[in-house]
Amino acid sequence: MDSPEIVLAVDTLRHRIEAGNRTLLGITGSPGVGKSTFAAYLQDAFGPKTAVVVPMDGFHLGNAIIDGTPLKHRKGAIDTFDVGGYLSLLQRLRRRDEDVVYAPDFRRSIDEPVAASIAIPAALPLVITEGNYLLADHPQWREVRAQLDEVWFIEVPASIRMSRLVERHVLFGKERSAAEAWAGGSDQANAELIEKTKAFADRIISWS
Repeated sequence: MDSPEIVLAVDTLRHRIEAGNRTLLGITGSPGVGKSTFAAYLQDAFGPKTAVVVPMDGFHLGNAIIDGTPLKHRKGAIDTFDVGGYLSLLQRLRRRDEDVVYAPDFRRSIDEPVAASIAIPAALPLVITEGNYLLADHPQWREVRAQLDEVWFIEVPASIRMSRLVERHVLFGKERSAAEAWAGGSDQANAELIEKTKAFADRIISWS
């Protein structure tokens, strides 16, 4: 059963959509909290004729760019994303003056972004975008935040978050020891940065 805070958040979002304007909703939180799962839950709640999910992860720098550089060992850090490209996409979605906008997705199975994988017709009133750094206090990321009507911060207990991260890394090919090291190293460093942005969220939602 959904918690009262989630029911209230969804009802408020529904009223906003019914007013007729396109809504761009950001979902953020630390690695492993379930941002993509929560975004998919919202999309399912509103239906495919109303909502679409556009992940920030589609703007990961490609492996051809980061291979052989220090960024390879920090993939997922704030400086390993094409923030300018992401901002441009959000601005196009905000203008809503194209019949269809195509957005990239991120395929964990190949560990790469894939261009033009998500279609966003102009008729869709709700665009849900999820990612780590939507509230980051950096100049271009502040511009990203300015495109979003609301940003919700998702949180879960740290033990659950870390367990999910390790299992995800194992699922996609890391040895368990390497998965634990990455979750406690690069992922944790990113999480500490993200947690500092929680106070800027419009809603804080516990999601288990």
